[in-house]
Amino acid sequence: MRILISICLILLSVNMNAQNNPLPEKYQRLPFGSIKPSGWLKTQMQNDMAGFVGNLDQLVPDLMNDPIYGDGRLHKHSKAKDLGNLKEGDVGGDEQYKWWNSETQSNWWDGYIRNALLLDDKQAIEKIKSYINRILATQDEDGYLGIYDQELRYKFTGENGELWSKATLYRGLLAYYEYTQDEEVWNALIRAVDNVMENYPVNQSQPFYAGKDFSGGVAHGLTFTDLLDRMYQLTDDSKYLEYAAFLYLNFSENYSSEKDAQLPNILDPTFKLQSHGVHTYEHLRPLIVATYASGNKELQNALEIYISRIKQVTTLTGGPVGDEWIAARTADATHTGYEYCSIHELLDSYTVLLQKEGNPNVAGEIETIFYNAAQGSRNPNHSCIAYLKTDNSYEMMGTKNGEVEPDRKQTRYKYSPVHQDVAVCCAPNAGRISPYFLQSCWLKEGDNTLVAAVLCPNILKTTIGNVPVKIEQKTEYPFGNHFLFSIETEKPFSFELKIRKPEWAKSFQSSKEYLLEDGFLVFNHKFSGNDVIEIEFLAEVEEKEDLNKEKYFCNGPLIYALPIEAIAYKGEVYAPGFEDFTYSPIDSSRYEFIPNHQARFSNGKIWVNLKNRTTQKTENVALIPIGKTILRQASFK
Repeated sequence: MRILISICLILLSVNMNAQNNPLPEKYQRLPFGSIKPSGWLKTQMQNDMAGFVGNLDQLVPDLMNDPIYGDGRLHKHSKAKDLGNLKEGDVGGDEQYKWWNSETQSNWWDGYIRNALLLDDKQAIEKIKSYINRILATQDEDGYLGIYDQELRYKFTGENGELWSKATLYRGLLAYYEYTQDEEVWNALIRAVDNVMENYPVNQSQPFYAGKDFSGGVAHGLTFTDLLDRMYQLTDDSKYLEYAAFLYLNFSENYSSEKDAQLPNILDPTFKLQSHGVHTYEHLRPLIVATYASGNKELQNALEIYISRIKQVTTLTGGPVGDEWIAARTADATHTGYEYCSIHELLDSYTVLLQKEGNPNVAGEIETIFYNAAQGSRNPNHSCIAYLKTDNSYEMMGTKNGEVEPDRKQTRYKYSPVHQDVAVCCAPNAGRISPYFLQSCWLKEGDNTLVAAVLCPNILKTTIGNVPVKIEQKTEYPFGNHFLFSIETEKPFSFELKIRKPEWAKSFQSSKEYLLEDGFLVFNHKFSGNDVIEIEFLAEVEEKEDLNKEKYFCNGPLIYALPIEAIAYKGEVYAPGFEDFTYSPIDSSRYEFIPNHQARFSNGKIWVNLKNRTTQKTENVALIPIGKTILRQASFK
């Protein structure tokens, strides 16, 4: 009883302080589109737009053409839709299948919009304009922009996708507004968000009440705080922060089938993460936003606890357990898989944490996820991704390394441009991850400082003190550690440039004088015309140990793995050049770690001595970046 009372008091305190003592945020995000890709990353994004990211609407037209936001809005007689997916072993309940198309469509459009704008893809941009016009035409006079008719909206007592369908849709609209400054889109967003706040009034409604059954869509809706956080940043209107804190509070007060991020569970020292992985990692963002919005001490403590728990379920490649439920397990290189959706959501949550907290180690976590788990879940030879993947990937024939799950038809461990037999969720999120990764590469501190936090080839265009600045980051990173920062200013003037020193860098060289402060190389110079800063970070082969005392090898930001030769099998063909692939190993050999491994880096590979379990002999083998593998052994006992 005392614990219950204490929790109630904590929740009340959060509510009372929601708008009174917000925490200062370390950095400011730059408007979407300020940072564009270059080098290999631009090429990969262009290939994605020519591949599954740019063509998903052609591969699953029935899902993408469902007018769920328009004249096909859901009503009380709506039937669950046939999405073409198998349901054996998944959570039951037809209600979730009613709103699924909103997630599929809007997450895909979000990624499509961002990729097209960042790549200046003129044909795709024309397609986007037509889509934006169609969506805005569905907005009601009162501002409602969503998937339910008048009789259902805001009147739920169970599973629904009200806030979730809005969050996925509005994120893409907001990116389009930030890039184009289209006032019609902005006004539509203002009206739509106001409509939510009017119908779910702050501290006087229950948006997260959903009974005691499965309510995954309701829980997804907590990410509506993504919109509120960014709209506060764009407007400086505290009502958005207050509402974000209210949503997290209300989520914590109500029963949820996705309970990991609820405040009472976080503060329970015996509680272990157990929910659907995607929810667990995306809910880090609402917790961060509520914490900074309220300044509440208990929430600050809860945030620290929650992050530490997430680290216990994350492999060294950045792959967070999510196959699909965490189920109170810790991360394991062979026995816990990670979903592409989970990879994206954790990366996005870390970008929010980086912006608000400013810890350079979080930037390192973002790089680890993107360059290892995310790249390692892409097919390096075909335009498709793995729905589920493990660090040690010994086969990709549908099941987890050949394990049979009773009462479940598992097909997620394969490569597909669609994954319709499961759910068309991972493919859209794979289209979002590169633009979201890019948005955290540069941040702004105060009025006079630009921060290169996450390293990759990119081009920044922004202003400092109303002076246009262009900085091109020329690099092969993470495949090479040399950087050339080309700095162009409209006129000579002084500003501060911070460049993160990666945690793995043993030493470095710089062409200009700098100060080393809090993990950053700080350059205070009067930049004029075309200035250049050259930096070389020096890496060494490192041996790392995971939670299970298994060894990994890395060089710089990349984890390396032993590739396993495989036979590829074509599966379903969706269109010419778009098909499923499964892989079975040709060689079943496994290797063990030996202390005298003599690992060395040469020509893009790590050469290391390992013991072949089959022959019991030591062999000198070549490890390659995990992102270039399909089947592989990444950890060694």
